[in-house]
Amino acid sequence: MGNPRFFRRSGPFSLAVVASTARGVADEVELLLEGVAPLQTAGPKEVSFLDNRRYASALDQTLAGAVIVHPDMAARVPSKAVTIVTNEPYAAWARVAALFHPVPPPSPGIHPSAFVADGAVVDPSAEVGPLSVIETGAEIGPGCRIGPCAVIGGGVIVGRDCRIGAHVSLSYALLGARVYVYPGARIGQEGFGFASTKDGFLSVPQLGRVIIEDDVEVGANTTIDRGSSQDTLIGAGSRLDNLVQIGHNVVLGRCCVIVAQVGISGSTVLEDFVRVGGQAGLAGHLRIGRGAEIGAQAGLMSDLDPGAKVLGSPAQPKKDFFRQIATLMKLAKKKE
Repeated sequence: MGNPRFFRRSGPFSLAVVASTARGVADEVELLLEGVAPLQTAGPKEVSFLDNRRYASALDQTLAGAVIVHPDMAARVPSKAVTIVTNEPYAAWARVAALFHPVPPPSPGIHPSAFVADGAVVDPSAEVGPLSVIETGAEIGPGCRIGPCAVIGGGVIVGRDCRIGAHVSLSYALLGARVYVYPGARIGQEGFGFASTKDGFLSVPQLGRVIIEDDVEVGANTTIDRGSSQDTLIGAGSRLDNLVQIGHNVVLGRCCVIVAQVGISGSTVLEDFVRVGGQAGLAGHLRIGRGAEIGAQAGLMSDLDPGAKVLGSPAQPKKDFFRQIATLMKLAKKKE
């Protein structure tokens, strides 16, 4: 795990450091750990974890030097392994994996083939990759990394410690701190807005911006349209998967999760902690309540109350959906 050809490794680290990073509890044992690995392949100098009970049999056989587990599974950890106990094993694993494989820091400087226009501001600690373009009035904050062939449009602000991937285009956008935009994403282009006339379609000027708050991740080839008459907003801590489409004037609250191939139509509002499964489609001008969950391939055409869970197309409450499926299966068996 973490092939050195592609992934930089740090360490080794003592068990005490690893347990502290995991925010877990472990016995005071002198043990130096060199990396992370799955239960099935981990060796005596590596850390592993168990979060899903379905893989408990792999825990029984593991050769890992230390294992991160929930207190309920601590008794099953083999005697040769040190147990690191935490109530959140997966979060602990994320922290420990990042300890051994930290994100490489930027290499400050502007590549000779990059173009930085007069009037653009690039912090000296930022990295600007080859063939990238920083247009007039753009601002690149401290510790940022701008990937190859990225285009940062005029007036765009990129906050501190952001990572902008290869071939990304940013326009009419303001980004907060620690925003990660993965390769090929398009942010700030015109939304799908036009008036129908007897002579054809008349494009409506899209005069809003895209505001992306702190700690957001935007997946590869995702598109976020700028607002038409107000701003498109992506709330702090939200995660957008690859190939997501966010229409103009959409508002996402804090810590929303949008899975691949979701399309959210214009002016729809998602409150905090909403989750949307892959390939779901949301009509425009809806309001989705806090903590609602929209299942994969759902077609949503009406507002949702906070905490609602829906599936299907048209979307309906989760229990109703599965009840209908069960009924159809019974009818199909009767016909046989």
